Formats: sequence, structure tokens, C-alpha cells
Amino acid sequence: MILLHGLFGGLSNWTALIKHFEHRFDIHVPELPLYEKYEVDTVEYLVDFLGSVITDAKLENIILVGNSLGGHIAIRYAHRYPSKVTKLILTGSSGLYENTQFGSFLKRSNFNYIRERVAATFYDPAVATVELVAEVMATTTNLAKCFSIIKAAKSTKKDNVLMILPEIKTPVLLIWGNDDQITPPGVAWQFKDNLPYSTLIMLTECGHVPMMERPEEFNKALEEFIF
Repeated sequence: MILLHGLFGGLSNWTALIKHFEHRFDIHVPELPLYEKYEVDTVEYLVDFLGSVITDAKLENIILVGNSLGGHIAIRYAHRYPSKVTKLILTGSSGLYENTQFGSFLKRSNFNYIRERVAATFYDPAVATVELVAEVMATTTNLAKCFSIIKAAKSTKKDNVLMILPEIKTPVLLIWGNDDQITPPGVAWQFKDNLPYSTLIMLTECGHVPMMERPEEFNKALEEFIF
């Protein structure tokens, strides 16, 4: 099982899922190299990175789980290497439409502004802890990292996956927050309508990161889909 985080996400986003499944799966949580210097398109670069992780570890029969940008990368990889992926789980995935939350470049060092943007990721703003906001600010206040994030966000918006979705024959589970402000519910339904072997589960009172905000429901849905 490979877990792919989003643009401002991190490995800690998957804590509850890992705890739930770690005794039954070989779980890999690669940190996406968003801040490395490269000349090619970000989405393409990250798909190639994922391919290298899988090849180097000699992984087969993969369950790919991706949130936001991680879902976008998972879609591209599953389409390109269908024999490698047995199940695909997308949650708040980009690739069709995304309401970018980064906002004003000039406010990137304003704690209250960043806290509001992070809180908008969730239905319950209390999930946006001081520690989580500080993690995001560590990125937004670093000029080089900030430009990398902007570059990645532009690449994500430019790379629309709609045309390839009908070609994906892998079983897909879509787990979406009904209150997702970044990839709204309509995006989930568009994925559902264009992925031929897909199931959609909507979680109430849940935002863009269901595995953090509704971990028990997320894990239950994932378990039923896998087994």
C-alpha cells in the first residue's frame, strides 16, 4: 500500500490509516520531492518519482491511496502502469478542478491568514492545530519552497485528467468530504461519472482531508473496498 500526500500535506496525515492497516500491509509513505530543482512539469516529475519508488522497492499488486495532489499523481501512474495497480483510492483528488487555498503571496508570513487558509481545509477548524499551521508556515515563509509550491499548483491546475479517466479499468474508491471547499462534491461526482469502475462515498461534516478528519469512517470504507 502506497500513501501519497497533498501539496501542503505530510506523512503525519496518514497516522490513523497506518495504525489501522500496518499489521496487514507493507505500507510505503514516500515524501513527495516538491522542493527539488527540476526543469520538467511538476506533475510529470512526481509521476516519474513514484515510478522510481515502486521500481526500486520492486513493488507489485499495489494499492494506491492519494489525497489532493497525491491523488492526481496516483491517477496518472495507474493510467500509465495499469498492471502495477490493483486498487486505487482517491480522496479530495486534484486533476479536474481545485480551488487553490494558497492565496496572497504577500500574506504568506501572516500567521492568522495562514491559519484561516489551513482551517478552510477542514470542516472542523479545530483540526487546524497550531502545530499544523506552523508546519505550513515553515513552507510559505521559505522563499524557495514557496516558489516550488506555486509552480506545483500551476502544474496541477494545468494538467486535467478528464480525458484519461474512462481508460482506467482499475477499481477505484472515491472517499470525499461533503464540505470540501478545495475540491467540492461536484468534483467527486465528475470523477465518479467518468471512472468506469468506481464507487463514491461521501462523508458528512468533512472537508478536504477525510483520513484526518474522519479516520474511523475512512478506514472502514477503505477496508470494505480492499477486502
